[in-house]
Amino acid sequence: MKPIVEYDRLSDAAYIRLSSETVTESAEVSEGIVLDYDDQGHIVGMEVLNARSHLSSSLLDVA
Repeated sequence: MKPIVEYDRLSDAAYIRLSSETVTESAEVSEGIVLDYDDQGHIVGMEVLNARSHLSSSLLDVA
């Protein structure tokens, strides 16, 4: 699966989906960065709060 980026401009939050697997666990790994895992422990996606301060504008502008 090609990564899918969704961006909510109002909340400045981005979600990057890396896999179509079901999310079974989530963990905040750094302030404002949450990783989602499948039942095998593989990363399925990542939520980024305050996205403009963590991710490039070129990535967010096309989301």
